[in-house]
Amino acid sequence: MESSFRCGAREGMRDFLPISVGLVPWAMVTGIAMRSIGLSPLEAMGMNLLVYAGTAQLGTLPLIASGAPLWLIFLTALVLNLRFVIFSAALAPAFHGHRFMRRLASSYLLVDGMFAIGAEKLRRADDAQWRWGYYIVPSLYGWGLWQCCVLVGVLGAGVIPRDWSLEFMTTIALMVMMIPMLRERPMWVAALVGGLGAVLLRELPLRLGLIAGIALGIGAGFMAERVLARRAAR
Repeated sequence: MESSFRCGAREGMRDFLPISVGLVPWAMVTGIAMRSIGLSPLEAMGMNLLVYAGTAQLGTLPLIASGAPLWLIFLTALVLNLRFVIFSAALAPAFHGHRFMRRLASSYLLVDGMFAIGAEKLRRADDAQWRWGYYIVPSLYGWGLWQCCVLVGVLGAGVIPRDWSLEFMTTIALMVMMIPMLRERPMWVAALVGGLGAVLLRELPLRLGLIAGIALGIGAGFMAERVLARRAAR
């Protein structure tokens, strides 16, 4: 009889594989972008291992290239990754009872795609071993795929033709991973307000328009959720 861990791992991989295709162009563009601002291959891969957050990497690279103050670089990365606080809080019950080091490793491997396809199943499953298999196996696969594709971008930065329009493919990949998260009205409100705010405030210095847009989106999402909760309570 197959173990519950293997059952969870198999189902997790089946769910994660289609969405993981979007990681390929995104990771390659991240590798190329790190090399384009002057990072050596060793520095680029070191940053990739340490950060492991494509949005934060791409968002902070222009600041690094322009010599922005360190506090602004850290603030930008923090704001870009705020969503993982929400993701972690939502998934915390699924890791109840696990050792601290296992939970710490799990937090490092958490990505948008895994949350989008697995959050509901992880919260509903009763078997702890099934949950662990469902989460850790596709997460490790995604980590390995990301590292390999970033390495391809880093090593091929001077070879890959610029007219391949990989940046456009990255935008599509982000949209593919974002759409499954837009299941409720507060999410739609947050996405629309945040996106519109970032566009309208794009002229702010030091790319602060992006941070402002994210803050507006989060605020709008929380307000929409409270309004809906009050209506439901009536």
